[in-house]
Amino acid sequence: QVRLVESGGGLVQAGGSLRLSCVASGLTFRSYAMAWFRQTPGKEREFVSRISGSGGISGYSDSVKGRFTISRDNAKNTVTLQMDVLKPEETADYDCAADSSYKNILAGGADYWGQGTQVTVSS
Repeated sequence: QVRLVESGGGLVQAGGSLRLSCVASGLTFRSYAMAWFRQTPGKEREFVSRISGSGGISGYSDSVKGRFTISRDNAKNTVTLQMDVLKPEETADYDCAADSSYKNILAGGADYWGQGTQVTVSS
């Protein structure tokens, strides 16, 4: 059974940083592109960042470019999102996702999803 387990969420003041991790099991990790999305109640899930299976290609939403960094360690089946200079409007549930297609994962139709980790940014 495929599992994606996120961790690292919490409460941080505006301008602060958090590091989110997602550990995968039950799949050939390096064969899957990974991505991070975020969602608040009553709003659509928003793409944040993605990274290819090898880690050679990555991308970000315009709103987080220059502040967030996605990376992965295929030996540890882990993808990480380093979030710096956080803003209150970025308070959300952050979900990691896995998809066999780097292209398709951008749209949010991933093969697998984690349970999410809550990030709260206070002003």
